[in-house]
Amino acid sequence: MSNDAVPVESGAESDLTRVVTCDLVFEVTDAAEIAVQVVAADSAGLVRSERFEVVSNGGPPTSLEEIRNPQGERIHVILADPGLLSISYRSELQARSPESPLPESPLPESPLPNPASSSMPSFGYERQLYLRPSRYCPSDHLIGFAMSEFKTEAGVASRVASITQWIRERIAYVPGSSDVHDSAEHTLLTGMGTCRDFAHLGIALSRATGIPARFAAVYAPGLFPMDFHAVFETLQGGRWTVHDATGLAPRRSLVRIATGRDAADAAFSAVNVGWAELEGLEVSATVGSILPRDDPSELYELA
Repeated sequence: MSNDAVPVESGAESDLTRVVTCDLVFEVTDAAEIAVQVVAADSAGLVRSERFEVVSNGGPPTSLEEIRNPQGERIHVILADPGLLSISYRSELQARSPESPLPESPLPESPLPNPASSSMPSFGYERQLYLRPSRYCPSDHLIGFAMSEFKTEAGVASRVASITQWIRERIAYVPGSSDVHDSAEHTLLTGMGTCRDFAHLGIALSRATGIPARFAAVYAPGLFPMDFHAVFETLQGGRWTVHDATGLAPRRSLVRIATGRDAADAAFSAVNVGWAELEGLEVSATVGSILPRDDPSELYELA
């Protein structure tokens, strides 16, 4: 985690406190390699305390490796023998002071923007990566619908706001209504889904109208019932802004875990080799005092 000091306003430090925890229990049938992404990203804030523990059959696992990507997000790769595998994570951190709401700043619509026009060195690469269809966000299948439903002549911020509002009004939030095989196309056709599906649909519709979009897995203070949460981000004027079509948790309270093209890149767990089943999951996320206000009309960046 970053050791940089986090500026806070006088008397507001407790409001920036985030405490996040999760406990996972797997029944490992065959020796397995399991990758988990549950640790808060470096960008989420200044860590005050942190604990990550793995217990396999009452002792240490065969192997435990931490892999850190260039964005400061961590994957823990665990080799475990058959039996019970328990993973526990707890972190108390001080979130970075929220930035002022962003003004609407339309992204250049040209298919070949001038890289020099952005202060972000990776602007061109990120734009190309997050404009492309992906496993759960087949944006190329939705171009006709998206182009007719959302006004592409509107500014990027207005278009994303329309997409977010459309999903909130037209798609029913139904826990357990989808599985790991369902894509944004399935969500659009069935008219229901979970936070993961809402995020995928927001990404697919944004990309289908020419807006780079990506998936973010987060801890979400204020979410009920408590679980891991998913939101999406869009690239606007060289800055990534966060959107949550479910409206179930204030965006200012969110704690980033992982980022990617879709949930395939940011799943909290994946069994790469062998066989293991998730038997238990418990997540919690709280703020220091009261939840921050969230105005859906304002644009925010997720730390």
